[in-house]
Amino acid sequence: MFRMARLGLLGAALAAAIAGGVAAQGTSAAFPSRPITMAVGFAPGGPADVIARLIAPGIGADLGQPVVVDNAGGAGGSIGQGRVAAARPDGHTILFGSLAQATIPTLLRNLPFDPLALEAIGMVNEVPMSIIARRDFPAASLTDLVAAIRRQGMRLNLGNAGVGSTSHLCSLLLLASVGTPVTLVPYRGNALVMNDLMAGNLDLSCDQTTNNAEHIRAGSIRAYAITTAARATAIPEVPTTEEAGLPAMRMSGWNMLFAPAGTPAPVVERLNRALLATLRDEAVQRRMVELGSLPATGERTTPVGAQAFWRAEIARWKPLIEAAGATVD
Repeated sequence: MFRMARLGLLGAALAAAIAGGVAAQGTSAAFPSRPITMAVGFAPGGPADVIARLIAPGIGADLGQPVVVDNAGGAGGSIGQGRVAAARPDGHTILFGSLAQATIPTLLRNLPFDPLALEAIGMVNEVPMSIIARRDFPAASLTDLVAAIRRQGMRLNLGNAGVGSTSHLCSLLLLASVGTPVTLVPYRGNALVMNDLMAGNLDLSCDQTTNNAEHIRAGSIRAYAITTAARATAIPEVPTTEEAGLPAMRMSGWNMLFAPAGTPAPVVERLNRALLATLRDEAVQRRMVELGSLPATGERTTPVGAQAFWRAEIARWKPLIEAAGATVD
């Protein structure tokens, strides 16, 4: 009797395991069953939006369903993340994330969602940051710019795309490296910052090359340095911060795809395959380089590697944000 009951239990467990496996396969096979919404936490025309719209068609083609970019700008990228956090975790709503997703857990303390509740799909690209100014700013080099900041301080305006944005972090790192505060001006998106900078209504910014390389080449704004170890192919005449005399100023922006927490692993893996196929496309690679960006490669393009990198970035920026008193209740 005991042996028969034990065999019955084992049989039930085996049947449940098989059913679970079939269900997981079914989830993967049925995905996607409708268009994918890709939320972008910043305004149209900014660097995140540009790259999101560049990769969306390729991902959609690989998945066999269109990928629709949904701009949900504001609150340093947290509005877009909140939409994804509230979405059903079935892969049909994903987040085109950025460095903002590494700062939101420290910056914003009373969110209606868990800012760590995301499943990384894979890194999309990495982006040098450019230290830029209005084209008539009276500084011929980065050394001159640093001297002007130290001399004028709060009389200078430095624009960024909002608290927690990549450009905001770049601004904090720049001012920490120089040792002098200026007036930080938050906007609702990078495109608005660039408009005021080109119009001469704003003094300075520290922005992604995807948003300013073309304007630098056209002479609409001045560029003093980029924040990576090597010069950017899109603007090779612009020195690195180390070459220009400010080696402490080193960072890269990045973009990464995320799914809501609890999204089944087969769905995340399918989205990752579509992303990797898109990043291998020569036209996509060429356009990224033209914009001053580079397609991601290596371990960070995998879900596991991307998740580990994202958590490391949270730890990296937490002390700088707290030291600047930039947290928001």
